[in-house]
Amino acid sequence: MFNSIFFRLLTSCSSLVIFILSLWTIHENFHYYSTQNIWNALSTVPLSNILRAIVLMSLNYVIMTGYDCLAVNYVHHTLSYSKKALVSVICSGISNSVGFALISSCMIRYRLYSNWGLSAISITQISAFCNLTFILGLLFMGAIIFTTNPLEIPHLLSLPFVSVQTLGVIFLLIILVYLFLTTICKKPVKIGQWTLPNVSIKMALCQLIVSALDWSLAAAVFYSILSGYVSFSYSTFLGIYMLAQIAGLASNVPGGLGIFETVILLFLSPFISTEKIFGFLLIYRLVYYFIPLTISVLLLGKYEFKKFFFTPNQIFLKEYL
Repeated sequence: MFNSIFFRLLTSCSSLVIFILSLWTIHENFHYYSTQNIWNALSTVPLSNILRAIVLMSLNYVIMTGYDCLAVNYVHHTLSYSKKALVSVICSGISNSVGFALISSCMIRYRLYSNWGLSAISITQISAFCNLTFILGLLFMGAIIFTTNPLEIPHLLSLPFVSVQTLGVIFLLIILVYLFLTTICKKPVKIGQWTLPNVSIKMALCQLIVSALDWSLAAAVFYSILSGYVSFSYSTFLGIYMLAQIAGLASNVPGGLGIFETVILLFLSPFISTEKIFGFLLIYRLVYYFIPLTISVLLLGKYEFKKFFFTPNQIFLKEYL
């Protein structure tokens, strides 16, 4: 009884923390980007490009719901698609911007899934499965793009490789090892404190497909903004985008802010003026990070408002007294 009450209070507090962090991130975005800078950036890009980017971003978030759909299926629970989609959209929109995605997404999932009857163990498994799927997509897309379209790595990144092709080969080997260990080995495989899930080949392929589509669409959002300003292909830009995201994720800076921009700037500056690149980056962050963050905060706030004010008093008393 005490453990149940403590768990519910903990998830309520974690939701409040995430909500405050999200509002702070929105405030910092407004502080970081002046209104004049935003207007100048928007005025340099055709409206059709921006609308296309918003459509692709929306499609991307629909694809992201596949993370939680696969994860809930993995722990053998049944939930409606609307509930799984709500969790996925809130987690993605908030964790992409506030940083420390592993922690923030876990806190949100604990808050929402616990209210729908899932145990702490199941929620932990879901969170781990979603984060693993996200990383697998990064490795999978990196393996394909870096090996087929190798880019020279800027010296500023201080990586021990001249070309991303070496990274692609490493990523490919990791994916092959994962598929072997999870689909062929019958016993759970432990790597340090992590235990790889035993899944069917169908589930493993679904993980790769969902996450690969996620990464591909995220890059397509940015590429659609650049449309008409660059001469290289989408596949070439995808390699640049993947490398920039890897650098940003490795830094653990919220949204890769600063790191991501630096890598993009290094690759695009020979083709586009620095001023325009910063404008494109600003629009991309507005479309891909700020809009989803705002929507996610509103969805989380609406959920908590309904949960707090429309829960019958007798149920509240039974749970907490």
